[in-house]
Amino acid sequence: MIRTATPADVPVIHALVRDLAAYEKVPDEAKATEEQLREALFGERPAAFAHLAQDDASGEVVGFALWFLNFSTWRGVHGIYLEDLYVRPEARGGGHGKALLTELARICVAHGYERLEWSVLDWNEPSINFYRSLGALPQDEWTVYRLTDDALARLGA
Repeated sequence: MIRTATPADVPVIHALVRDLAAYEKVPDEAKATEEQLREALFGERPAAFAHLAQDDASGEVVGFALWFLNFSTWRGVHGIYLEDLYVRPEARGGGHGKALLTELARICVAHGYERLEWSVLDWNEPSINFYRSLGALPQDEWTVYRLTDDALARLGA
């Protein structure tokens, strides 16, 4: 079962974010607090959205998708950027990841959004194979750049 997250889900979302960081071999980089997630998802001006995958039998949350709207100047419409998709290892292979992506694709279609995009680490072959099986194509001609920490502070000063 896929459902929209509620404020009561913030602790489990926070735990899943930390689990994802550990899976991606950078546990110390997950610095977001529950309060920051609560504000981003459910504050006065939400900037992000989340959906949860629940196990039908136990009702336990086994995965999540956290996303936000982006905009294509070329297409002239919004799209969804999937920031995080994670399913707990013990629940993988149960269709939860596909169900989460299906829900985001449904939202795109319903709202006239023309893109659903995300990034994947180049070493994450299981995820790459899964995404390709759904028809997703890598955008090999693009390189992601990022400013953080001291470099961001210097440029912004």
